[in-house]
This record gives sequence, C-alpha cells and structure tokens, in this order.
Amino acid sequence: MKTKITVVGAGHVGEITAQRIAEMELGDVVLIDIIEGIPQGKALDITQSGSVVGFGSRIKGTNNWEDTAGCHIIVITAGLPRKPGMSRDDLLHANTEIVAKCAEKIAKFSKDGTIIVVSNPLDAMCEVARRVSGFPKNRVFGMAGILDTARMRAFIAMELNVAVENVTALVLGGHGDTMVPLVRCCNVSGIPISELMPADRIKAIVERTAKGGGEIVGLLKTGSAYYAPGAAAAEMVEAIVKDKKKVLPCAAYLEGEYGCKGLYVGVPVVIGAGGLEKVIEIKLLPEEQAMLDKSAAAVKELVDLLKV
Repeated sequence: MKTKITVVGAGHVGEITAQRIAEMELGDVVLIDIIEGIPQGKALDITQSGSVVGFGSRIKGTNNWEDTAGCHIIVITAGLPRKPGMSRDDLLHANTEIVAKCAEKIAKFSKDGTIIVVSNPLDAMCEVARRVSGFPKNRVFGMAGILDTARMRAFIAMELNVAVENVTALVLGGHGDTMVPLVRCCNVSGIPISELMPADRIKAIVERTAKGGGEIVGLLKTGSAYYAPGAAAAEMVEAIVKDKKKVLPCAAYLEGEYGCKGLYVGVPVVIGAGGLEKVIEIKLLPEEQAMLDKSAAAVKELVDLLKV
C-alpha cells in the first residue's frame, strides 16, 4: 500500500514540504487548508510540475479533513507566521488553538499516524499536539534541530568556502534564541572547526545561528523562512517512510534524559518506521548542560501557559 502523507497548512512552509515530498516520491500527498481554493490550486500546480521534474506522486488539495483519513504521516505547518519584531513566544496563544484543532482532527481520522510538528513556537506546539491527540511520544515530535543545524552548517560552509555536505554540526535545545549549538561537535570532514577558524568567528556563527530565523524574517518583512523548514520536514518524512534509522536533532518528549522531564527539547534521536525510535543521550560538558537547562526552562515557561 502506498504511503499517504498529509501536510496541514498550505502556506509557504506547507507548499514547499508537499512539493519536496512529492518530488522525492515518498508517497501520495494530501495538502489541507481552511482557505478554499488555496490547497487545491497549489496541489494542481505541484502536480503539473511533475510532468517536468518527473515524479508520479499524487497530490490532492482539500478543505475537508475526511480526505486525510488513514494517513501514515501528518506534518503540521498550520499557524500564524512570525512578523518583524515578533518572537516565537508571541505566537503561543493563537497557534495553540490552531494546532489543537488540527491534532483533534488527526486523532479522529488517522489514529495510527505519526505527527511531525513544524508550527511555532515549536516545542510548545509539540506538547499541544501530544496532549490533544493522545498519541504516544514516539509518534509526536518536532522539526527544529534539523533546521537550526542546517543553518549552522550553511554558515560554517560560507565562512570557510567549503562544500556544505562536508560540514557536520549539532544544535540542541529549544527552537529559539536559547538553542544550544555544540561547537565541539562541529567539523569539516572530521576536522574540528576550532582548527579552521578563530574563536571570534565561531562565536559570530553561533550567534547568527541562534538568530537565524529572525534574520530571515527581518529581510523578508512580510513572512518567515520556508525553503529550509520545508526541506527539513521532508527529510524527517523520508526517514520514516524508508525506515532509514537516521540520527537527527529533533524536538523529542523527554522523561529524564538530559535532566529534562515532561518537556519537548531538541536532542539527537533515531528516526525510522516507528517514528522517534530512540533518544541518543550524549555526555555534555558542564557549560553545555547549563545552556541546555536554560533552554529547557524557557520551553517550560511556555508549556506552563498552555490551556489545553
């Protein structure tokens, strides 16, 4: 049976996620949105691009949740985007209502599905989706660290003028200004970046990574990032569909790992057919643990405000 994948929200992130999933031929895609005509038009456009690119995945645009029934994977991108001067925290209350409604529908029509959350503030929205859907923690997790790590890898490659595929990086913590880039885990083909650039440049890259989303929001002025988030979400879908057992930094529900309990925090995990199959716990340096604790505390502040 062909894999059925729903992308909730036909905004920029949703449309790019749907497009990449289709181009990678990971399954048939249902693109759903509340605005009539938008998901239908974008699905038709993506379908027609398949004639040029050469993929055969079917894409259906809809406003009807019944069309999503029996989905294996559901990617939630729905929600208000960040605007200049707006933090992810400002989005909390508005997007809580949106994500909660989505999770309720998912639980009704795709009770055996796996939810990937992309909506911001991401760590808190993962908790909303988990609570409302009632799904186990391995079937509700978030795309955060992949995007943050991708940004850091890109900045390192730009700084050193090297191929980005040779750059390895790792970013932990909440998806926001308190994220924790692990500099000691960053290298270029195994060579630590500390041997390739001075400390002040590394610090600048770390700071730019933490503010990466805000930088794009400031440049666009009317929206937020969508190409990299869409690509990151599609990578997670691929890891599940192909059972790749891929090690990726994702927002995972922790129950004691890294000293965090009852919170979604970005950590390295194994993604496969079972969803989030394992949390990989690495030994952090004292200063790294302190940064992660601070990041987790920021997530907890938001979660404590949730009204679901």
